[in-house]
Amino acid sequence: MHERPLSPHLSIYRFMYTMALSILHRITGVWMAFGLCALVYWLMSAAAGEAQYGRATVLLGSAPARIVLLLWLAAFCYHFANGLRHLAWDAGLGLERRAARLSGRIVLALALLAFLGTAYLLFCPRAGFA
Repeated sequence: MHERPLSPHLSIYRFMYTMALSILHRITGVWMAFGLCALVYWLMSAAAGEAQYGRATVLLGSAPARIVLLLWLAAFCYHFANGLRHLAWDAGLGLERRAARLSGRIVLALALLAFLGTAYLLFCPRAGFA
């Protein structure tokens, strides 16, 4: 068997935070798929009747479930902001190294601000909806 050349791998490239953002984008996409399962459970319990909905509300309102929901919210905020960045790349904007690094910082800042603002409104009783 002949030795075939290997494709470039993580061991070839110098690790940069833009690579971490790309990997995080994939991870948050998978995490949001699991969050979708919780949403489907909640909606199915609402369709199943008042008793089922009450049980789902108690389960999803527990402290561990709220932590999981907060993590899902953080994943959503990051994935949404970074998805907009990817759309700009698809349009040919911001592909240069300097622009890509700057847009990465902007994505992190926007995702953090969106997460903190939304979490505050959703989970702080005097702020909004809780």
